[in-house]
Amino acid sequence: MNTSALKRFRETLAGGRAVYGLWVTLESPSVTEMAVALGLDWVVIDAEHGHLDWSEIVAHLRAAVRGDTVVLVRLADLDRGLVKRALDLGADGVVIPWVETEEQLRRAVAFARYPPEGCRGIGAERATGWGECMAEHTAEANDSVLVVPIIETVVAPDEVERMTRVDGVEVFFFGPADFSSNAGFRGQWEGPGVARLLLGLKDVVRASGKHCGVLAASDPNVSERLEQGFRMLGLGIDGSLLLRSLHASLAAVGRDRKIRSGLRIED
Repeated sequence: MNTSALKRFRETLAGGRAVYGLWVTLESPSVTEMAVALGLDWVVIDAEHGHLDWSEIVAHLRAAVRGDTVVLVRLADLDRGLVKRALDLGADGVVIPWVETEEQLRRAVAFARYPPEGCRGIGAERATGWGECMAEHTAEANDSVLVVPIIETVVAPDEVERMTRVDGVEVFFFGPADFSSNAGFRGQWEGPGVARLLLGLKDVVRASGKHCGVLAASDPNVSERLEQGFRMLGLGIDGSLLLRSLHASLAAVGRDRKIRSGLRIED
């Protein structure tokens, strides 16, 4: 656990400034290493979608060890074993998808904390220096760990105000695409009415003194989200940023085209 990076992350947010990061889905730890070298405030290693396995996840975590970047792991589900494993490998926190209720959020926090505040087991793994710094790590882990829920269903809005009262949660992330799909607008980033609803939920979270995060859809959207009051801002997903650059380069030589469903190659 990178306590100095976590401290800086929190101080930046407390000062009303944004923390900028990258969503990582590709296998190569060089992606995270580049993000750290560029001084990004955070990265999220995505273990919900895609195909990253645990050996690849720990390689990404190791790529950040010499930097001051917070590294979080987005899990596939709210599961005690998954939370424990990600934190044992040295993640600074976890991102929990599809959080809909206050009770789910309280369980997520409990899974991420050692007793008596929670129910996280202690292991002689990377987080504890393979057991050699167990006392030091366990003394600071509960106060340092980040638990970030993603609000991405139409059920969640009724619970958001209660969620903001949960101790141990400082940032709420929003998932516009899944929220839109859940609202009946599958395949749209922000379907009809979704943008307005998410901005209203953002105001509820901010009124509680906590912070909101979201992935930006483009470079101009980063500035737009900042003006709206979002403070944990994702500059993009690694694969999407690569594609954005490739499209621009291909367009410059008259060769640009869209990827087809099923990855078919068609003229």
